[in-house]
Amino acid sequence: MTRFHGQNLICVRGERTVFRGLDFSLEAGGALILIGPNGAGKSSLLRMMAGLLKPFAGRLMWDDEDALDDLDEHGARMHYVGHHDAVKPVLSASENIRFWAELRGGGDAGIAQALDTFDIQHLYDVPGRFLSAGQKRRVNLARIIAAPAPLWLLDEPTTALDKATIKRMEGTIQAHRDGGGMVVLSTHADVDMPGAHTLDLAQFACREPLDEALMV
Repeated sequence: MTRFHGQNLICVRGERTVFRGLDFSLEAGGALILIGPNGAGKSSLLRMMAGLLKPFAGRLMWDDEDALDDLDEHGARMHYVGHHDAVKPVLSASENIRFWAELRGGGDAGIAQALDTFDIQHLYDVPGRFLSAGQKRRVNLARIIAAPAPLWLLDEPTTALDKATIKRMEGTIQAHRDGGGMVVLSTHADVDMPGAHTLDLAQFACREPLDEALMV
């Protein structure tokens, strides 16, 4: 069974140790919810999992191999959706989704499914600059459907979403897990993900000076 796991991870930003001694384990069909106060490192951990931020120490493993040894291979097996708006304003909603899908070899069927999953068919030809915050969030999330990847990394995915869309997202996550997919998300809101494990990053916070913090 596929397993994505981290061992004794340390995150340093500037001269600040954000967290240390962090372990996690995620198997096929599993989900991990990241919680903690602002600044606890939820976004940093997701970026680390995505290969966008290198651990100061510790290892990220995919099965028995270092997940970050081949960043192209790791990028192909995961979707990372950050909390910032990634919608290109001059492209329509469908063109934005197509851009991400084509990077991963997705086709028209995946784009149509993505539009349907997040109920944005009516935005097909609408340029990104005319979309509301909630509509942009749905377009951003639609990319996880447009082309398959086993690992979804979602940073505050419920931001700007209404209750109906959050329910759609929860159902989409469950379907992904039922098919053996894995999900890690950060949130300050309640998200219904049965059987998900919760990782409180406040437990790994470090307030010591950098040199002292690394003497573990």
